[in-house]
Amino acid sequence: MSYDPPPPYRPYPPPDSSPSYDTYPWAPQPEPEPAGRRPQRHAALGHHSDLRTLRSAYRWQRRVATLTALGYFVLFLLLSAFAPSFMTGTVTDGLPTGLLLALLQVPVTWLAIALYEHTARLRVDPIADRIRKQAELDARREGTR
Repeated sequence: MSYDPPPPYRPYPPPDSSPSYDTYPWAPQPEPEPAGRRPQRHAALGHHSDLRTLRSAYRWQRRVATLTALGYFVLFLLLSAFAPSFMTGTVTDGLPTGLLLALLQVPVTWLAIALYEHTARLRVDPIADRIRKQAELDARREGTR
């Protein structure tokens, strides 16, 4: 078993000096920035418009599903609080409207789930697949260089 001695002690550079790249000596040294340009702090995102489209499609999907389920529930609560005569009225013999609306909460929740799945297949999944394929293609290109 071989033991490599620790590297020599190097104190931290003073705060007003330029950054030191001694931490990773194998890393390429940064190119000096041309005068008048702001330095780039991170790599470009590449196909960021696709990511923006994916985020907005996913946001729309969540809103539709959430507003479907919660909207019905809030409607049920508002009717219970402000229209008790409507909720106590009967639909058929012995079945109050409030109970029928409460029982309809389960199918409305299933509808919200079905809407979520439908919008995922229709809007979100194709965009995510396109981004995934592009990322794989980019990774293959980077691997061949």
